[in-house]
Amino acid sequence: MTTMARETTTLAQQTATEAPRGTAASEIRRHELAAFLRHRREHITPEQVGLPRGRRRRTPGLRREEVAQLAAVGVTWYTWLEQARDIQVSVQVLDALARTLMLDPSERSHLFQLAGAVDPTPATTCPSVTPAMRAVLEQLEPYPACLQNSRYDILAYNRTYGLLLCDLEAVPPEDRNCMILSYSHDEWRSSIVHLEETQRLMAARFRAAMAGHLAEPAWKMLLKRLRAESPEFCAAWDRHEVVAHRSKRKEFLNRHVGRVVVDHTDLWLSPDVGPRMVTYVPADEESAERLRTLHAIASERTAA
Repeated sequence: MTTMARETTTLAQQTATEAPRGTAASEIRRHELAAFLRHRREHITPEQVGLPRGRRRRTPGLRREEVAQLAAVGVTWYTWLEQARDIQVSVQVLDALARTLMLDPSERSHLFQLAGAVDPTPATTCPSVTPAMRAVLEQLEPYPACLQNSRYDILAYNRTYGLLLCDLEAVPPEDRNCMILSYSHDEWRSSIVHLEETQRLMAARFRAAMAGHLAEPAWKMLLKRLRAESPEFCAAWDRHEVVAHRSKRKEFLNRHVGRVVVDHTDLWLSPDVGPRMVTYVPADEESAERLRTLHAIASERTAA
């Protein structure tokens, strides 16, 4: 037998051995997913989701058809999911099920892991956001600072940053993304003095960063949302411009203290172009004084 024939035979044997293993693992995961969904469904009362209990309800918790209706999926399809059928589950459906079943962050993460999918929702917590990092953010005050990932999700921020462009506490966690805010949030947009230039640069940086994440659902969903919600983003995106991150002077028009001029610096938290600490240092004394005032306002709000 030739060397190539032996190698071909060995590869075929390995494939035959590995395929059942992969199939078995997939089947175990489907059954775990089915059991997890049933357990969560049975432990949510109709009252929790705004449904009447009725007199003849025998099912503990919610019925399958109620979960399907609330999540906007087919009843048959959801039934197959709880029966551990071998079907494909999109991240959009998993997101809807997580919200319908009122999963907490740990349960949501478990759901996506069992389904073999990547959670597209921007994280409110992140391994890089340690207590030490939060302490650093606080110590930088009155200078605005936040932690972002390469997708522009705002993972954590100090009080001054929280009031710099808008009231971030009033923004839902899933919308705390600089791309979304820059293209769709009125107050955030009105706070950026050179908005059109900023939008073009951000789109170019986002395109450069996305090159390493083209197949990831979270990136694709963010791109889809931006293209659907903002003609301005579509115009900037279709330019196919690519720009690397760099320090830059920025001007903001804050509704509490007026114009603030700052120098923007990214402090990278890993060797890769991933999570980073974004800092804004005042470019002049007038801006420094206004940031101190803004910090005082934010501190009073927090105390209240």
